[in-house]
Amino acid sequence: MQQIPSDSTLPHEFPDNNSPNEFPERLDIAKVCIYGLSIISASVFLFLPFINLLHPSPWQRWMGTIHGFAALLTTVTIVYAAHLVFPLLRNNHHILPQMRTLTFWATFLAFLSIVSGNWALMRYRAPLGGARFWFQENTPLVHHVLFQFHQFSVLATVPLGTACTWILWKYGNSILNKQNYPVLTATCIGLMAMMFFAIADLVTGLGIAKIRAL
Repeated sequence: MQQIPSDSTLPHEFPDNNSPNEFPERLDIAKVCIYGLSIISASVFLFLPFINLLHPSPWQRWMGTIHGFAALLTTVTIVYAAHLVFPLLRNNHHILPQMRTLTFWATFLAFLSIVSGNWALMRYRAPLGGARFWFQENTPLVHHVLFQFHQFSVLATVPLGTACTWILWKYGNSILNKQNYPVLTATCIGLMAMMFFAIADLVTGLGIAKIRAL
């Protein structure tokens, strides 16, 4: 007959997570690493506009930092709201309250980004030392293509966000009903278009600032 091993020869059991002196499991370590790296990466990404504080131009230090931070925060919020379109199209009603709140704040932040952009625009159009004068003298394609697109396409974010916010708050949970599917589809397309304009404006704005500061 096979001899049953004694307690001393049995393999060690996994540590109890409830014990404060035990080392955490690998899954807990992975969660900590994932959340920690995500928070650190997001913080570094949001720190990008503050690099303008090192610029020798006083206009770029203050106008560039404020407008850059507003534009970056607006883009992050709009992109996050637009990514909720996909579960919303699958009739996930649990995200509707979050969707309404995010759409409202995305529209509000887009408005603040436009306001700060108009403040920077005054320096951009300065007759002496302004970036527009320099672009027209050296590389007019940047002003006539990139900047014009950047200036006017950003204005589309506020009407789109206002319309989507109003629809989501007016219809409520009934927007997921079958008869309201065209309204839901139009709202989701509006949010995706809003995300496109926000990302395009951020990219063109960074490109313009890379060529010539305020």
